[in-house]
Amino acid sequence: TSNDPKRKAKGTVSDDGVLRPVKLSKKELYKAPTVEQLNQLKEAEYLFHCSILKMQMEELLKEVALSEHRKKLVDSFVLQVTDFLQCVPKSEVVELDDISWLSGVEVPFLLVPSTTKGKFHMEPPASISLVGSYPLGTCVKPKVSVDLAVTIPASILHPMQYPRKRALYLAGLARHLSFAKVVCSLHYSCLHGNRLRPVLLLKPPGKDSSKVTIRILVIPPPDFLKPSHFHPQKNNIRTEWFTGVADTHAQCPAFGEGVALLKVWLRQRELDQGAGCFCGFHASMLMAYLLSTHKVGKTMNPYQLLRNALHFLASTDLTENGITLSRNPDSKAHSLVFVDPSGHLNLLADMTAFTYKWIQHEASLSLKFWDDPTVDGFHALLMTPKSMLRTYDNVFKLSSLVNLQTSCKKLLLLNELVDHSGNYVLTALPFILSLLQQGLGERIHLLAHSLPQDPEWPVDSAPPKHKDQPPLSIGLLLNLEHAPSVLERGPPADNPKAAEFRQLWGSCSELQRFQDGAITEAVLWSGNSISHRRFVLLKIIAHLLELHADIPKSCIRFVGGQLDIVVKICTTGEEESLKVVQSYDDLSKKLWQLKGLPLSITSVQDAHQALRYTQVFPPVPLPKENKPCPYYITPIKVIVHMEGSGKWPSEHMAIRHVKAAFHICLGELLCKQHKYKCHATPTYLDVWKDGLVFRIQVAYHREPQILRESLTPEGMLIYRDNAEAQVLELETLHKPFLTSTLHGYSTYINMQNTLSFVLASDIREEAADLLVASLFLHPAPFTPPSSPQVGFLRFLHLLSTFDWKNNPLIVNLNGKLTAAEHTDIKNDFVASREALPSMFIVTHNDKKVSVWTTEAPSVQMLQRAVMLAAESLRVLETQLDSDQKQDIRVSSSIVNLYYANVCSCHLFVFNLTVSFEAFGDLALFFYDPYGGTVIAVLWKPATSLMNAHRVEVNDDVATTVPNVEAILQDFRIIGEGLVKKFDLRTEKWVV
Repeated sequence: TSNDPKRKAKGTVSDDGVLRPVKLSKKELYKAPTVEQLNQLKEAEYLFHCSILKMQMEELLKEVALSEHRKKLVDSFVLQVTDFLQCVPKSEVVELDDISWLSGVEVPFLLVPSTTKGKFHMEPPASISLVGSYPLGTCVKPKVSVDLAVTIPASILHPMQYPRKRALYLAGLARHLSFAKVVCSLHYSCLHGNRLRPVLLLKPPGKDSSKVTIRILVIPPPDFLKPSHFHPQKNNIRTEWFTGVADTHAQCPAFGEGVALLKVWLRQRELDQGAGCFCGFHASMLMAYLLSTHKVGKTMNPYQLLRNALHFLASTDLTENGITLSRNPDSKAHSLVFVDPSGHLNLLADMTAFTYKWIQHEASLSLKFWDDPTVDGFHALLMTPKSMLRTYDNVFKLSSLVNLQTSCKKLLLLNELVDHSGNYVLTALPFILSLLQQGLGERIHLLAHSLPQDPEWPVDSAPPKHKDQPPLSIGLLLNLEHAPSVLERGPPADNPKAAEFRQLWGSCSELQRFQDGAITEAVLWSGNSISHRRFVLLKIIAHLLELHADIPKSCIRFVGGQLDIVVKICTTGEEESLKVVQSYDDLSKKLWQLKGLPLSITSVQDAHQALRYTQVFPPVPLPKENKPCPYYITPIKVIVHMEGSGKWPSEHMAIRHVKAAFHICLGELLCKQHKYKCHATPTYLDVWKDGLVFRIQVAYHREPQILRESLTPEGMLIYRDNAEAQVLELETLHKPFLTSTLHGYSTYINMQNTLSFVLASDIREEAADLLVASLFLHPAPFTPPSSPQVGFLRFLHLLSTFDWKNNPLIVNLNGKLTAAEHTDIKNDFVASREALPSMFIVTHNDKKVSVWTTEAPSVQMLQRAVMLAAESLRVLETQLDSDQKQDIRVSSSIVNLYYANVCSCHLFVFNLTVSFEAFGDLALFFYDPYGGTVIAVLWKPATSLMNAHRVEVNDDVATTVPNVEAILQDFRIIGEGLVKKFDLRTEKWVV
């Protein structure tokens, strides 16, 4: 896979994708490759990438497939339950509204009206069949659910009373099974959120209770209801849906495994469960459709079946053109159409158009990552869970769902409410989403919603009410070009669409005159700062839902609102960074305009965090007169490279003297030509500008190389790397490059707030910046984050789940690394792993060195950072997803004080930590660089060093132990006047 024509090719890929050896002549070896050969090389690389992905999927199929032991357990449990169900005793005939015979078991149905005419009795099922994914071979771990279709005897049923009698029969089965020793627990649920389709959940006893669930579905006997009853204009229960899939399964050997992969893909995206989901059955029916229409071949492997299924989902819009497995389907009556083989059942009738757009988006995104050889497609497609909190930039929650009853009245949804059997949540949901889509418009790329999960409740309890289900979540993928805008500009007043605009926005819409002279309808939201504009979307959603759906603002919660104070602090930092950047840009122009320099300036480069928008608290301008001066002023480093010339000396001490002269010269010229206050030193020049301090350091591009030069006693010039050269190269080359690159990215991908949250656990700020940059440059399986919260959550997930031991983290700045270079980097990493840092971050400027992590973190500190990130992610997601108010806010007055004093606080704690580092062989020291007042000390494991140790003699055996009392006394002396108290947690000491 090398582009080097001199490198001998080891093989060629044939049409069947197999790599076979080939011999080349010397002439061919040294001949430059043609365009055709380069294309063949790219094709070979792609086939290799696909082969790896295929093998990974094959291994995954082995992992998710049921073991023989699990299959025996399932078969045994199914057999015992089936035998017990066949022994249901025949009962006396009672009135339909008499449920006293159930004694201790509730009916999983809303018995309205409470009295009704009719008769009912129990008797054994007409038949019991194993259906669904288990007999098809598409069942996957960890949640193994087996479906038993229990046919109700025709003598019990009546077409007009079918839903009620089906629920009563299911309750009778539950009462009968409550006496079965083979059953551990009995719960009711409903099929995909439909309360008219209750099911019974059974689990085996003992340690196997978590390994399998039997789901009992009661169905009518064949031909009990006429197909004409299932016309879209009829309101009837739906027919059995398993017909025809088994035959299709037999025609394609890989059918089951292809469906299994598609189910894993759906599960990782939380699309396979709940009302209106795309469940495993839908996956099977989709694959059956693709086979029956020859969109996939019968000889395809699981890898190919999955890819073609995703391609179909991404490229086919079922809201425009429905699909069918029937020759004579009924007419279209839903927004989404996928008709089953009977021609009477729309498989996607309960799915909203927004869920389908979500599926389309995910399928399209997956194919994009699939075809990228620089992306671990297998991990992105099938191994990374995509929770809503980590997928969408903004997530809002609707609570107190009982208010949706009023929404149905406000939106005049009586007919739709009847269609959903009184489920006002599912009735109102698509209309509310359409309203939000209309109002948010170009501000978002995608709007999605959580799928109301199927409720579960004990058989001795009444069904939960619709209002008792968890809040609905609404996720938004933002369009940053329009999302924070405070202006919603409408049509001109005389335009026919102006009335529609006013109807949508209500009293918020007013006529406005704009600078171009136009007078149009417009809505103006308040928002002077970046943080305020971030909440414009919340204002829009709250306004529209209250105006059109009678949903009060108190029912709407912005997930991440608990972090809004922190976000505002960081946003303040972002605004300060903008001021710093503007001041720097002006200084840079002035430097270029200087006249009278002995050598020309070749580049002016920013080398400070604030100039790449990644500093939590950027430098604060000096106070004006009669204001207190801060204890510490952070200088902003600027690197000025001077042109190469024969005037430069070739000895490093002489170079330093020349640079010192340049510092003096630059200061004099800036003072004379631009009236800046300057202070020159041998190693830098401080420039006061706009209340800020810029620290200019002159650089000469050959200085690191000269530092590596030395003469042997024989007078031979040799090159040896050394720490001084590395530090100089880092400060004058690597850091300016990183700063300018991330500065460029920050202007359009909004990295600053994400970076502000990053942990400082012994990880250099530049390494942290690169970690976050990778989330934007290589977001698979997501889109690049467009909000601080989702960026921070993904950072914690990356840090805690990345395989640091076996993989380098490649950050492809400016897209300069090719796929072949990616492969070479990984190969070099594996070959040299033992000699490389524990955290290895690669850019195109340092493919083999990882300059930002060479010194830190150590293996132990990386492990600690990984552990902290994992726990922080768990706690934060739990709090953000909770409906209870979390006590993690602080008052704005305290925040302001905190912000004002952070520099001095940081300086004192930092200096103390540096002082305590004299004991670095005995302990590790931790402190919060953003205003923390605590220094945490962790004793290291036993060491053989004698420093700070004392001798103990036990049974004539002398040993050395740390002299803890003396060390603590030293801490007290060092911290005198600064340290408030020492908290000695002796119960945790291991020294």
